[in-house]
Amino acid sequence: MGYDGVELAGLYGMKPAEVKAVLDEVGLVPLSAHVPFQELAADIEGTVAQYKEIGMQYIAIPYLMEEDRPGTEKFLENIEIFRQIGEACNKVGITLLYHNHDFEFIKMPNGQYALDYIYSEIPASLLQTEIDICWVNVAGEVPADYIRKYTGRAPVVHLKDFYKEGKPANMYELIGIETEKKEETGKFEFRPVGYGMQDIPAVLEASIDAGAKWVVVEQDQAYERAPLDAVKMSREYLKSLGW
Repeated sequence: MGYDGVELAGLYGMKPAEVKAVLDEVGLVPLSAHVPFQELAADIEGTVAQYKEIGMQYIAIPYLMEEDRPGTEKFLENIEIFRQIGEACNKVGITLLYHNHDFEFIKMPNGQYALDYIYSEIPASLLQTEIDICWVNVAGEVPADYIRKYTGRAPVVHLKDFYKEGKPANMYELIGIETEKKEETGKFEFRPVGYGMQDIPAVLEASIDAGAKWVVVEQDQAYERAPLDAVKMSREYLKSLGW
């Protein structure tokens, strides 16, 4: 299919050695892993050690539950935990990433977006970005501009395409996350890269300019396609652009 590496979402019930063996067998670089924040916070060093055993280059904080997000009492405390996770990752040669959604694009008292506040509070040596272009777009910002904003601090960029009409609610249910029920006033669906509304060539150019080492295809839902068909379509589209 033409993919060079893979970003995991947990260990899928396997032991680290088993995951490593599978990746070695299929010839995929163990690039990164999305590890639930609660799991990391509960046992920072032990959890990081599991992914070190696999050979991961990056660990990403993938998502914050509603009680942990910007605007809650716990948010500032969580930033300190992010710092501690980054320190533990550094000790074993792993780089910590923070993967955004749209809820980090609310303003802090100082006028910064919460996402920018996170990166201003923790040095780049301990925390790098993993800009998800879908959620940046949903938040009303231009993905390519936001990637360039973090030039030198954007080693991994998430390529995610979508189609949207109106103001759809409960988009997080599309990635398996329960949220407060809201009235639907539009349509939203994830699509293979190059088949939605994103300006992918601009994003790729910005990724190069920002010094990204990897761009990662993320396909949350495939809809009427088989998941592997969707990721194949994404890869073929990227090949058509010379990637």
